[in-house]
Amino acid sequence: MSETTRDNGSGASSGPQIGQEARERHWSKTRNLTILVLVIWAIFAFILPWNAKALNELSFLGFPLGYYLIVQGSLIVFVLLIFFQNWRQDSIDDEAGVGDE
Repeated sequence: MSETTRDNGSGASSGPQIGQEARERHWSKTRNLTILVLVIWAIFAFILPWNAKALNELSFLGFPLGYYLIVQGSLIVFVLLIFFQNWRQDSIDDEAGVGDE
């Protein structure tokens, strides 16, 4: 058994072990990423739909802007958020030494 893994009593290793300070940095970065993603999600899921009527006074590609942002823009942002969150979390895990190899 290597120094970076420890037996958890069930016969399976619990993965790489990191120090308390590194664990706190990892959790802080993960928490901040989660908050950022949730704020962006909330803006496109709640704030923009609530203000769609005001946005409809403007148009984009012939569609009312509010409609376009809700129907097309929100979906695009949600998909991009998934990829961004996964990419950034992988980077945070790698920095802490707990990422997949």
